[in-house]
Amino acid sequence: MKKTIISAFVAVSTLITTVGMSFGDLLVPVMTYRVGPFAANGTQNANGFVDYLTMLNERDGGINGVKIKVEECETGYKAEKGVECYESYRGKNPLVHTPNSTGITLQILAKAPEDKTPILTMGYGLSAAAKGETFPWAFNYPTSYFSQMTSILKYIDSQTGLKDQKIGFIFLESGYGREPIPVLEQLAPKFGFEYFLLPVAGKDAQNQSSHWLTVRKEKPDWMIMWGWGVMNPTAVKAAIKSRYPLDRFVGNWWSAGDVDLGPIGEAGKGYKGATFNATGTDFPAVQDVIKYVVSKGITKTGSEGPGTVLYNRALWNAALIAEAIKTAQDITGKKEITGEDMRIGLENFVLDEARLKELGFAGMVAPIVGSCKDHEGAGAAFIQQWDGSKWVKITDAIDPMKDIAQEMLTKAAAQYASNNAGWTTQTCK
Repeated sequence: MKKTIISAFVAVSTLITTVGMSFGDLLVPVMTYRVGPFAANGTQNANGFVDYLTMLNERDGGINGVKIKVEECETGYKAEKGVECYESYRGKNPLVHTPNSTGITLQILAKAPEDKTPILTMGYGLSAAAKGETFPWAFNYPTSYFSQMTSILKYIDSQTGLKDQKIGFIFLESGYGREPIPVLEQLAPKFGFEYFLLPVAGKDAQNQSSHWLTVRKEKPDWMIMWGWGVMNPTAVKAAIKSRYPLDRFVGNWWSAGDVDLGPIGEAGKGYKGATFNATGTDFPAVQDVIKYVVSKGITKTGSEGPGTVLYNRALWNAALIAEAIKTAQDITGKKEITGEDMRIGLENFVLDEARLKELGFAGMVAPIVGSCKDHEGAGAAFIQQWDGSKWVKITDAIDPMKDIAQEMLTKAAAQYASNNAGWTTQTCK
């Protein structure tokens, strides 16, 4: 009788776990790197992300009455640590994974279909994941590296034209840094520009003298940077020392933060960078985070965090996740959802102008709508410029070269699926 009761209890417990997956909270893990070579950048990302979800708990009691359980897992920006973080959440019903590293993303991408837990890589990761039919479980809203590079090239074209221009591409030697190179390869002959590559190994991030000797020799008309961490201010300082015109130096959105140019100050005036979110604390969403979290001291950030590029971007990342959770709850009729439900939310949320205003993000980010086919959102980027003390928006939104970018993304997605036998796809209506 005792064995029968125990067996029955185990069977019922297993049934509840596998069918109901009811854990009482909305579990949102986030891979962070508050330590290591990229800690200055990673800390701002982590603070903004955690603070926004904490604000929803403090102000609203969570989402539709269910508290959010946001948990950090420290990776030090190391792929193997990211995989360990991912594995540690198996069986715990995580709603979504945010690797915060292209290298980690590439390691866990194949695990998502098996575990039925989506991966959101906001503005990073594998560009091909933009194609939802090929990558049902991966999302890179609001735009991909392929699209971002085309927007930067469109900006250059608007300034000097692309024909007969020489472009130097300096990048962190990694999967992240190499991700947009196919765009340069394809567009150079099409638009009549030439380019040269300057890979920067992690160990050389603080010593780029040889790279900038090459810049002086090649005399590029423009420089584009795909950097991260200490590589960014080192490159800007080297450009200043080399007398390279900073208004012809454009970083991607991970190479244009306050942590990058703040230490340089007035000397960095003129440097430019792409971005998909505005800076400042005047937005109601940022004010609510300050009111309910920062001013109460229930945060790891200081008063200087809110309003900065990376902090505001992380708020937007968390807000998109929160909206997808709410959408999943509304569609499924369940308050305590699963990763499978979350995927539905990520393909069906509507963050139009009206909804952004309700959430307090109007004017800070562009509208975006979830889609089965389009996991990128084909979002635009705008260019900001360092004025010596802060970032200033200097262009309207620059749409990507959509026809070119989408064709490249489709080919890249097909190639990935071909290289991975048995890859899980979906058919979108």
